[in-house]
Amino acid sequence: MLEEIGKAAKKASWYLAGLNTKQKNHVLMGIADCLQQQSDVILAANAQDMVSAKVNHMNAAMQDRLLLTVERLDAIANDVRKVCQLADPVGRILDGSLLENGLNIQRRCVPLGVIGVIYEARPNVTIDVASLCLKTGNAVILRGGKETSQTNQAIVKVIQQALQQNAIPQAAVQSIDDPDRKLVTQLLKMDRYVDMLIPRGGAGLHKLCREQSTIPVITGGIGVCHIYVDQYIDFDKALPIIVNAKVQRPSACNSLETLLVHKNIAATFLPLLAEKMAEQNVTLHASRHAMSYLKSSPASVVEVMEENYRDEWLSLDVNVEIVNDIDAAINHIRDYGTAHSDAILTQSIQQADYFVQCVDSAAVYVNASTRFTDGGQFGLGAEVAVSTQKLHARGPMGLDALTTYKWIGYGDNLMRS
Repeated sequence: MLEEIGKAAKKASWYLAGLNTKQKNHVLMGIADCLQQQSDVILAANAQDMVSAKVNHMNAAMQDRLLLTVERLDAIANDVRKVCQLADPVGRILDGSLLENGLNIQRRCVPLGVIGVIYEARPNVTIDVASLCLKTGNAVILRGGKETSQTNQAIVKVIQQALQQNAIPQAAVQSIDDPDRKLVTQLLKMDRYVDMLIPRGGAGLHKLCREQSTIPVITGGIGVCHIYVDQYIDFDKALPIIVNAKVQRPSACNSLETLLVHKNIAATFLPLLAEKMAEQNVTLHASRHAMSYLKSSPASVVEVMEENYRDEWLSLDVNVEIVNDIDAAINHIRDYGTAHSDAILTQSIQQADYFVQCVDSAAVYVNASTRFTDGGQFGLGAEVAVSTQKLHARGPMGLDALTTYKWIGYGDNLMRS
C-alpha cells in the first residue's frame, strides 16, 4: 500500500513542479471554499474523534488540540487564503553571476518534491501542511494519529475533491489512514519517494524518526519554554507577559513551562505572581527556595519534581525556580530546555543582549511572550512545524523551509576548455 502511495506522490510532485503561482493560488482558494462548504461533514467526523478521546481518557490539553469548532475551521480556511497572499518562493533567483569562463550561473529556488509528515492530535496540521506544500509545489503524505482518524479522513477527502475540481492529481495530498504503527516504520524507509520527513509529536516519535529514518528528518515542536525574570524589571509590565505566555493557550508548544526568577527580587515578585496565577487557576510547581515565598499565597502551590523541568506541562501548570544571576538562568535553560522558545524580561540592554547571545534556541525574546513563535505571528503564514534543529530549517517553518535550490548554468554554445 505504501509503495503505491509513494509512487503516486512522486508522480504528483512532478506535475506540481510545473504549475505557476496563479494556478497554485487558485487551487488553494478552492480548498478554502470547500472546507467551509463542507464544514458539517468535517465537524461531524471531529465529533466522533472527540467521543473516542473522552472514552479513552485523553488529557484536557490533547482534547483541546483535537477539537474543531465552526470558528476554528473558519480560521483555518482563512489561513489557507492567507497563504495565497504570500510570495511564492519557487523560481526565485537566490544569487548568480557571470563567470570568467563565460557561464552565467544562477541558484534558483525549487520544490523539495515529496514531504512526509507524522503528527498526533492536531487536525489543523492536516490543512496547514497541505496548503504550504501545494503553494511550494510539493506533494505530501500525511500520517496523523489514531486520535484524529475520522477528522483527518474527512479533511483529506475534501482537499482531494478540490484538487480534482482543478484538474490536479489527488495524490498531491494523501493520508495513511491505517492506524497500524508498522506503517510509520515503513514510511521512514521510503527514501526512494519521500524527500523530507517532519515528525510532529512527542519525544518518542522524534527519537524513532532520528534513529530509523533513511530520509532527512526535521525535528522540533517539543517546547520546554522558559522566561527569565531579571532583577532589572518593571513588575507591572512583566507580570502580564508571564500570564500571557502561560494562559493564552497552555496546550501550545510555545507556552511557558518554567519561570526563572532572580534571587534579588524573589521576595517581592513571587507573591505578586502568585496572585495573578491564582486568578487564572494556574498551579505553581515551586522549588524549595521559591516555596518559602509562596507559603501564604492564594495560588495552588506544590513542590516541583526534577522530571517536571524536562517535560511540557501543556496545561495550567508552571515551574518556578529562583536563580542567583543571569548565568544561572542560562545554564538552567541549557540543561533543561529544548531549544524552542525562551525569553528574558529586563530593562537592561546589556542583560538582554547577553541573554540573546548565550541562549541557543530557535526563538529568543526580549520583553515579549514566548507565544509568538508561530508562522502566522512571524509573518510566514501557516507553518508546517517549529524546527528546533539548525539544518535545514530553524524556528517556524513556512514556505521557504519547504524548498531547496538547484544550480542553473546558461551558456552561448559554451564548452569547457
